[in-house]
Amino acid sequence: MASSSSGSPDYAGFWLRLVALLIDWLIVLVVSAPLAVLLFTSSWDLLATLVVPVAVLLFWRFYGATPGKIAVAVKIVDAETGAPATIGRLAVRLIGYLVSALPFYLGFVWIAFDRRKQGWHDKIAGTVVILDDD
Repeated sequence: MASSSSGSPDYAGFWLRLVALLIDWLIVLVVSAPLAVLLFTSSWDLLATLVVPVAVLLFWRFYGATPGKIAVAVKIVDAETGAPATIGRLAVRLIGYLVSALPFYLGFVWIAFDRRKQGWHDKIAGTVVILDDD
């Protein structure tokens, strides 16, 4: 786990995580927009609703990060151990995105003020996002 000289991990802050999110959404738009035009059907919405969360979970599980997080060199880990988070924690984290988003995205804004730079979804799942020193 990346850590500062004090031994505590180097948490990824709000702005770095926002850049990672923007990269991820750009990728989703670049890939999905042409497919949506080609496959313009009502089933497209259902497919996109299922494919994106599954892809996110798979990236989190096998790489510890989405492509955007990889690009800015951060990763998701278990808050207690610093080890890669389990698929169960990651699934809870993904569902926790709804909790973070519903009240005007306050759960994401919380990252800017939290001591460990955790959003509400991180707190719910027991994860932190740290700088990836690999």
